[in-house]
Amino acid sequence: MSSHHAPGGPAAPSPGDALPGRDGPQGRTVVIKLGGHAMVDEDLTAAFARDVVALHRAGLRPVVVHGGGPQIDAELARRGLEREFRAGLRVTSPAAMEVVRMVLAGRVQRELVGLINRSGPLAVGMTGEDADTLVAVRHVPRVDGEPVDVGRVGDITAVDTGALESLLADGRIPVVSPVARSAEDGQVYNVNADTAAAALATALGADALVVLTDVAGLYADWPHSEEVIPRLTAVELEALLPELSDGMVPKMAGCLRAVQGGVGEVRVIDGRVPHAVLDAFTDGRAGTVIVPGPAGLSLVPPYEEPWAPESAHPAPDGLIRLRFADARELARAGAAFGAASGPGLGDAWSEPGSLILQIPADASPATLRAVLAVLDAASVTSESVTVHTNELDDLFAALTGAP
Repeated sequence: MSSHHAPGGPAAPSPGDALPGRDGPQGRTVVIKLGGHAMVDEDLTAAFARDVVALHRAGLRPVVVHGGGPQIDAELARRGLEREFRAGLRVTSPAAMEVVRMVLAGRVQRELVGLINRSGPLAVGMTGEDADTLVAVRHVPRVDGEPVDVGRVGDITAVDTGALESLLADGRIPVVSPVARSAEDGQVYNVNADTAAAALATALGADALVVLTDVAGLYADWPHSEEVIPRLTAVELEALLPELSDGMVPKMAGCLRAVQGGVGEVRVIDGRVPHAVLDAFTDGRAGTVIVPGPAGLSLVPPYEEPWAPESAHPAPDGLIRLRFADARELARAGAAFGAASGPGLGDAWSEPGSLILQIPADASPATLRAVLAVLDAASVTSESVTVHTNELDDLFAALTGAP
């Protein structure tokens, strides 16, 4: 990517421009999870490797965590072993675990390390079992309240970043296969790659986690719409989790744990797009970004006692609570208010099922119309919103379009 630009014109964006937090990319740790179609299309995989090298040369410290689902499926079929998923996770028998370990560490990882190292001796491959980087216990998911046996699938209980930190300090690019040492029997566990990437990003204190998938981001109303939610807070994502498809739950649960654990932001992007990683770090507009709380949208309310709509007491002066029956509409509204500016629009924050706005109780009609405009821009229907405020009559009039 060239950094040249016309005299007097704007400089081309540099890797790291879209990251939150400190100015400049130097020394900032980013974890990138590679999965999906980008792993089976040779051109996309090669483009991904070049993007990672570009980030490294720009001063970032990338750590790559890779999946390998398609390659594992192919090897299982070659050996006549069944492919099965439950609760969004691969059922891993001892025989399947042997295949998973061999394919991830012996094939996928080696190919990816080789592609990165075409640009110089940068990448070093390792698995989560190396130096006890990842330690896990048996994972027992629940479906409809009942425990489900998924075999040798692990829940990460400990992360040791010592080996990773040493590689990063030496200017290397770690490439990690998601296999963990068992804390129970000395064997190994298959760990969901999204979960592993989130755990490593949290333990490393990463500025960002980027997750490549086979979709454009988190859809607002899948399968009825391909509209991508551009921005979510941790609270909004937590409200959405029960509604997601099985395959998205481990991915988005990992994203949620990462931002709750201190990662600056998580971005879910379309790995089918060439150079999607570089675009994510220069443009910052692709996919869905999950943040602890964007500017103007805080997870900590500025009053001590939570106000419940079931209470006989009114909302604290100057606050309006919008309760949403639909978690997806809450997510869209929260994202819209986080980016909104308008007459009298103050702070807003999320709580489970609610969006709370800090607006003067004697707000002008222009301010109340601004509230309506933001809800309308977020495609929020009036039927899904219950309003609780000191000034019910005025706000209801605004929300229903009354003069």
